[in-house]
Amino acid sequence: MIVKILPSAGNNFHGVQYNDKKINNGKGELMLMKNFPSFINENSKPQEVRDYLKTISKSNRVKNPQFHTVISTKFLAHSKDELTNVAEDFMQEMGYGNQPYIVVFHDDTENNHVHIVTTRVDKTSGKKIKDSYEKLKSQKALSLVLEKQFGKNNQTEIEKLLKYKFGSLKQLELLLERSGFKFTQNKKDENAYDILKNGVCEKTINGNQIVFSSPKNDQRSKQLKAILSKYKNLHSGKVFQVEDTRRQEGMLPEEKQNKNWKPKIEFESELQKKLRDTFGLDVVFHFIEGKMPFGYSLIDHKTGTVYKGSDLLKMKDLFEFTNDVIDKRLFESIKDYTIPNEKTKQILLKFLNMNNPQSELKDFMLFNLKKLKPKEQYNTIRLDVRKYLKTQNSGSIRLIKGDDEKLYVIHTQKHFVGELQSLIGEKEYQHFLNPNYNEEFFTKHNNENPGNQLSKSINNLIFEFSKSSNVGKDPAEEEFRKRRKKKRS
Repeated sequence: MIVKILPSAGNNFHGVQYNDKKINNGKGELMLMKNFPSFINENSKPQEVRDYLKTISKSNRVKNPQFHTVISTKFLAHSKDELTNVAEDFMQEMGYGNQPYIVVFHDDTENNHVHIVTTRVDKTSGKKIKDSYEKLKSQKALSLVLEKQFGKNNQTEIEKLLKYKFGSLKQLELLLERSGFKFTQNKKDENAYDILKNGVCEKTINGNQIVFSSPKNDQRSKQLKAILSKYKNLHSGKVFQVEDTRRQEGMLPEEKQNKNWKPKIEFESELQKKLRDTFGLDVVFHFIEGKMPFGYSLIDHKTGTVYKGSDLLKMKDLFEFTNDVIDKRLFESIKDYTIPNEKTKQILLKFLNMNNPQSELKDFMLFNLKKLKPKEQYNTIRLDVRKYLKTQNSGSIRLIKGDDEKLYVIHTQKHFVGELQSLIGEKEYQHFLNPNYNEEFFTKHNNENPGNQLSKSINNLIFEFSKSSNVGKDPAEEEFRKRRKKKRS
């Protein structure tokens, strides 16, 4: 779960209008309206809400009183009610608990998220609420809320990682980094090290407290060699580069940001994902900027051990490196698609390349994930598809005819690709192909090719690969992009 504070834009509280448009378009839902007077409620017009916020925000010292933030979870990991509860506690931690604010849930992207809009001017005193290092403060606030609500405790996680077996400071640094922490030397004590999370120091340890151990040639290493030898023949070892172009220091004030910042680079393959998902083995490559990896480490989360890769199997015997590059955001959105077979893989690949022509995705970048979606999520997908067939309002649904004349469904929000017929059932499928369908018709024509029966109206529902469409774009990110562009100009 992440939090982003959107840039302020004057004193007109456009965030209220933005979220109201989402609600009117069926892409948003008002979840909470708190600390407003009785004459301002869920039935009030957006302009009335904006006027009230502007009235209590009049201050010569505050030019941009709007506080507009987004809390987002990875894909559908948390429901709208869970996100609303997080938002409410988050506002309390940020010092806005008594301020009038709205929480609006959005489901127009692949990541469930809520927008929060309030004012930085205290409604009682008329003074500005302290916002020094606001972005950094928001990371700490969210961390506290997640610990409170879901038991996600950074201190506990750090203590667990420090108990792993590792042979050097570099391996410890790698281990912490893979879990979202940063390991750095303390500025005041050269013998101490700080462990940070989103810019916040979570723990300081003395170098003398760190215990090193060498797991080379232990019993577990023999088991790992056998696993690697087997699975390298079952899954693609073609490695491609994943580039994260988002600013890593986004939580710091602009004057504190590193001007020499460069994109974060990782290397991925289907074999790595399979080892992670099945055995808890995290393969991490070592490389110098601009060059291919020269080695790798393997983190065994099952036994809590970090291995030097070459002590297990030589890197060249496991992986084949390519020059292909994919954006981190795109990679995160496609790596968990359910891909049951090669036909659906090619359908999805062709669709993604039409929507992301700059990426030039290759088939080995799509991992053959055959695991079925949870029943509840699968049923939601079925409902979404049925709604699409009736309303012809695409949203996150795309209907595609393959080379085999079968119709396929791609759900860009829930990362699903599969045959339409198996998704909605044969009767509904035949009825879709022929609105006048009945049992007698089906009995008579069940051996005919249904692809020849598609009417003009049905063809209008089918995605044309010659067209490009915008899918999966986070409106918050779009707003950031537009404002950055405006600022530069």
